Amino acid sequence: MPKIVDQEERRRRLVEAVWALAVRGGIEQVTLRKVADEAGVSMGHVQHYYSSMQALIRDALDRAVRAVNTNIENAVGAAGATSPEAVLRACLHALISPDEESTRLMRFSLAAAGRAVSDPTTASVLAPGDDELLSFTAGLIAAARQERGGEPRGDDRIDADICWSLATSLGVDVALGYRSPEAAARVLDHHIDQIL
Repeated sequence: MPKIVDQEERRRRLVEAVWALAVRGGIEQVTLRKVADEAGVSMGHVQHYYSSMQALIRDALDRAVRAVNTNIENAVGAAGATSPEAVLRACLHALISPDEESTRLMRFSLAAAGRAVSDPTTASVLAPGDDELLSFTAGLIAAARQERGGEPRGDDRIDADICWSLATSLGVDVALGYRSPEAAARVLDHHIDQIL
């Protein structure tokens, strides 16, 4: 009977190796040989799943973005957030979480950011705030203002963009140890209070 191979698990293992290598030494130090060594597999194994280093890095970036989105969804669920303001806060606070997985994903994104300067593909993956995210967040802001009895003001999409930019910047500070998660949370909560 042939051995059943979990293709997805093997790809995930290779991506995990990319994340670990990039966090330790920067994305430019990641090679197919180093990925194979880190994952404990042969070069042929890596090349079976990824035709090039660019394809592997692209998958690692895509998976990092999806993992961050999953962390945000999990934070909303864990908070039991039901009001628009509670959902907004839970979403934004997920980026400044001190847990090991969030820190690792933020550090990997930082390592990849250097590559984005010369690689449009990487830059497009790391680009802040897609249209759907900004529209969703703008809707939360408008609903939270209304829930508080406030009047609509300005462009909620700009406020949404600023919120995500601030949360990302604070997340970088937390991931690099420049700011404690508590200090980051105070800044983020102050900003949310100001826009609502």
